[in-house]
Amino acid sequence: MKNRDLLIGFAAGAAAAYIAKEVYENKQTLYPADDVLKKVKQSFKEEGPIDGSWIFMKTEPYNQHAVKTDVYKGGITRHRDDELEQYEFLADAYTGAVLEVTKS
Repeated sequence: MKNRDLLIGFAAGAAAAYIAKEVYENKQTLYPADDVLKKVKQSFKEEGPIDGSWIFMKTEPYNQHAVKTDVYKGGITRHRDDELEQYEFLADAYTGAVLEVTKS
């Protein structure tokens, strides 16, 4: 094996390792849906007891003006003054931040 071939192989390996490292570091990981639901439930419990809650584990695309991300969709149910209240929320799938809460 010639030194030139060895040098080319080393350079190709180093370049592949660098590219793999960059791809791995730039890969965004999803915030666990269960943790998002726990945070939302905890916030609602500060205002009173809740009866039920749910969250879709699969993300959905979300676009509002210049904001483009993936979101989890979920909901909270509670009784207040003998009336059933239902809330739906959207949370950023990468940060867990609640983007929107609507009363249905």
